[in-house]
Amino acid sequence: MPKSLSIADPQLESASGSASNRQEAGKRGAGRRAQRVVVIGASTGGPQAVPIVLKGLMPAIHQVPVFVALHIPAQFTSTIAAHIERATAMPTRTARHGEDVLNGHIYISPGNLHLALARIGDAAVVVLSDAPPENFCKPSVDVLFRTAAQAFGADAIGIVLTGMGSDGLSGSRAIVESGGVVIAQDAASSAVWGMPRSVVQEGLAHSVLPLDAIGPAICRLLHKPTLREKP
Repeated sequence: MPKSLSIADPQLESASGSASNRQEAGKRGAGRRAQRVVVIGASTGGPQAVPIVLKGLMPAIHQVPVFVALHIPAQFTSTIAAHIERATAMPTRTARHGEDVLNGHIYISPGNLHLALARIGDAAVVVLSDAPPENFCKPSVDVLFRTAAQAFGADAIGIVLTGMGSDGLSGSRAIVESGGVVIAQDAASSAVWGMPRSVVQEGLAHSVLPLDAIGPAICRLLHKPTLREKP
């Protein structure tokens, strides 16, 4: 049977108390426990697209943690994390089971495991799971988005980038139903307009933007007291 890693795993206490998990990123708000979250899902073309989004987010990245679910082989995860850290100068690494979710940190999904978020008291933590694939994918964007909606509710921002298929569709629905915001990459700037198209066609995207406009759009959202205007 596939193994699911419990948030009560003994690793949780040691990881959440680790000094390396609490390093300061040098800007106000960075390193603090998160009140909002940005979750990004991508597949084909994702390794090239994600750094562009994050560079555009730099003026406000210290205000939030960023989680990235990428459909890439496990052996490339650390390479992608290192590339993003060089591009952003922000702490970036493969997500670790049980670690605290901190502002100004970028967490990359480990290959062959689902990346999820959970609440323990007033803190959000990382949960890794070896559960079966969703949408033939592991890590699955749906798992990350769905659990972000559960853990952060109306304070979750989901970004659906280039990729084949429809992974991220049900997770985007969960974010929207929880009061959060979803942004989809447009067709012209996508390597493959599959995942974003599925979200757009279902009417779940609050904005459909070219790749280089997504980071600045997130910055504008983060300056609002609430992500979505109340009716």
